[in-house]
Formats: sequence, structure tokens, C-alpha cells
Amino acid sequence: MSLPSSSTTPPGWYPDPSGERKWRVWTGTSWSELTRPYGEPVNKDSVVASLGLIQALSRLTSYGILAVFAGLGLLVNLLQHWPKTNHPVPMWFAITASNMAIAMFIIGTLCFAFALKELEGKWTVTSFIPLVNVMVTSSLIAERLGAKGLRRAFAETILIALYIVQSKTQPWIIVALIFATYDNLRWTYGLYDQLMDSRPSA
Repeated sequence: MSLPSSSTTPPGWYPDPSGERKWRVWTGTSWSELTRPYGEPVNKDSVVASLGLIQALSRLTSYGILAVFAGLGLLVNLLQHWPKTNHPVPMWFAITASNMAIAMFIIGTLCFAFALKELEGKWTVTSFIPLVNVMVTSSLIAERLGAKGLRRAFAETILIALYIVQSKTQPWIIVALIFATYDNLRWTYGLYDQLMDSRPSA
């Protein structure tokens, strides 16, 4: 793909440089994968919203989902093996690992907050409530893909609750958390791929 003649070309919709009969978004530094056929009205606000959602989903799939679920899993396990419990870990390890778990959980929660803001088009109270924003984001992503969002969010809530409640006596229940992580990644990639679906043929 060739670039616009000037590197100072402002971001916006331009004729696709591949020669195909469609518009393509120039981000100001590179061509986006976001395209529209000629004749379809272009709404500048919708372009910005789509790009914002694509970036938010990209953050979720890159590290946000893994951070929130890995942080949660590590924190739950540490609390069960905190010093002065039945099977304690050393205090230095408990403090270091818990700080790491909290940091991961916060990073993941913020990624979900930004994704939820892009999905709803505004900041809401639920954007910043840990795990609640995960469930609401999961529900909205499923709805965007044509599935029943509440059913999906409910299933994930059950998996996470099972893990938190049963992990001390049933270590194998970590499978529930792994499945919730995988399910989140799968659906988020699904919406991301749908938004990026208009790639030029090679």
C-alpha cells in the first residue's frame, strides 16, 4: 500500500491506495484496516469510535484479559497460603507476589474500563468496578456478535465464583478460571476480527 504524498496528511477517510473501490482510514501515520465501500456515507464520529474500540479490544487481547484473570488467580491462591495458615508461603514471597497480583489485576481492570467505555460510548460507574466491568464488557461483546450477552456474563460469573469458593479444597477448579480466560479471549478476538474484517485481498 502506498502512503499519502505528504506525511502531514491529516487522519481521515481516503480512497484506498490499493486501487480497490473503497475508502480506507489514514491514521496520520499509517493505513488502518478499517474500510468502507464507495457510496456509503462516512460519519467522522463513527470512525473515531471504531478506532477507539479497536484499540481497546487490542489492549484487552494483548494483556488486559490475561492480567485481570492471572492477577485474580494469583491473589486467591496467595490468600489461601498466607503466612500463619495451614500451608504458608514465606512472608517475603507473599508480599512480593501479592503486590504483583494486585498490579496485574489493576492493569487488567483499567483495560476493561476503557473497553467498556468504548462499547457504551461513555464512562459509567460500572466501568471502574473490578470484575463487574469484566462481566458487563463480556455481555456487550457477545451482544455485538449476535449472542445472548446476559447468558454469557452469567456463565462467566459462575466460573469465577466457583474458582474463588472452591480453589482451596479443589485445586483442579483452576480449570474454571482458565476456561473463563479462554472464553473472554475468544469472544474479544471475535469482535476484533469482525471490526478488522475488511482487509484488502493479497
